[in-house]
Amino acid sequence: MSDLGSSDAESSTSCSSGPSTYNTPGRSPSKVMKMPGLEYVLYTDSELEQARKYYFQQQLLGKEQECSLSKELRCRLIRNTVTNMISVTRATVKDFTYPSKRDVIAMAKRLVEYFPMLRDRSVLCKNEWETISRLLMKRLQNVRTPRKSRSSEDPSSSPGVKNKGPKKGRHLEFGSGSVDNRCTMANDCDTDSSGSTVLLDKSSFRASTSESSEHDEASGQNSQLDSQKTQARHYRTLQEMYKTKKPNNCAVIQLLDLEFQSRRAFIDSDVIKEQEKPTKIFEAYPCFKEIDHVMDELRRILQPANQSFVTELRQRWKTFCSKVQFYGVMKKVMRPPMTLDEVQQSIDLLKGLPVLFPSGVAPPKKLGQPSEALFHIVTPSENAAAFLSRFPLSSPLLLINEENFVISFGKNPVTTFSRDLLHEGVLYVLAYYYALHLTYPKCISTLLSVLQTEVLGDVLHEQDATASYKRALAEWKKFAN
Repeated sequence: MSDLGSSDAESSTSCSSGPSTYNTPGRSPSKVMKMPGLEYVLYTDSELEQARKYYFQQQLLGKEQECSLSKELRCRLIRNTVTNMISVTRATVKDFTYPSKRDVIAMAKRLVEYFPMLRDRSVLCKNEWETISRLLMKRLQNVRTPRKSRSSEDPSSSPGVKNKGPKKGRHLEFGSGSVDNRCTMANDCDTDSSGSTVLLDKSSFRASTSESSEHDEASGQNSQLDSQKTQARHYRTLQEMYKTKKPNNCAVIQLLDLEFQSRRAFIDSDVIKEQEKPTKIFEAYPCFKEIDHVMDELRRILQPANQSFVTELRQRWKTFCSKVQFYGVMKKVMRPPMTLDEVQQSIDLLKGLPVLFPSGVAPPKKLGQPSEALFHIVTPSENAAAFLSRFPLSSPLLLINEENFVISFGKNPVTTFSRDLLHEGVLYVLAYYYALHLTYPKCISTLLSVLQTEVLGDVLHEQDATASYKRALAEWKKFAN
């Protein structure tokens, strides 16, 4: 029978629960935890390591409070940790024994040290590791003891004696009451009933430790790519999350990071027609209706290792705008910025950009000016839906009205943002071109190509460098430098 109820539950262990290691990613806690007569190895894998790396990246930005481990990863960590602990105990001590409560608490402390996003910040908990300890204990309660072989358990099973049927395996008892009524883990971590029974022996311990060493090696390879099967699972999880009213933003970012390869293969392929891309992609990835996720996707495409990319991009855009406003005044295309309020400055900039960087190609007949392929001001007497129904392009369009600003694709409005962010509207449009892998409209291709190289810092392919682009860029460089 298990020794979970032993009185040494609160005795000291080799695991430190102090907070000093949380804020020092360079001093990572050891994955090996030594206990009296036992040696446990922390369970981890490439996805957990990536989530941990993301936490420390956010910690450098002071945003670690927003990070939490997704339910899927947390449940996997709990299940595999308990499985590994049982296999170590049975391989080291004897069959049908379980880790002690002291060992479970020590493991909870070490897990919270290694994965600080697991910390319980609730004022109801005395210790930050209590929630993880409780989850480990509940998972352990749900483990069924494997049956011994009949020859060693029942003498009636010897040859010539009638078989009376196998004896039932022993179950863990935790005080009065049925285990079945209390074996459900918090947050539905044990929804998979097939994972509730573990039959372990020494060979399974060797396999699990071998697997752990393989995971340790894999976690050190940042360029390792997840399998298509794994990424398909991430996609299904992402879809399920968006069936709720408010999905966990940090968990969505983790899944988008893990599923990046297969997502880009789907979006960048020629399977979807250009005009159908926005509809199909938004159906598959509703998260891209949110500006923050689109900007983060732009980072993944251009500079995946640079977590400060969006902040740096906004600064480059601010510097570019300050120069281009005076460039427009010099070209007599724009008014002096000091005579306008912030919103009018942004509108004046949107009107002037296609003129300052012309493509030399006329816009579609239903559009009057090239700038109307980039933005449109909705007048009080105008019906925005009627305008969108006549809009001939499927590319992103900024709709400006008195209350807020909308980004639409074809006939469909997708997302809104506040008036004080209009100056970043062009960045959002560019991010959508990248995230959805759309072709620039010819009437504003020179403008978008200049922004691609001068603001995004993305090199233009030689075959896309048209004569109008080279001419416009040369004139701009002459002024800016």
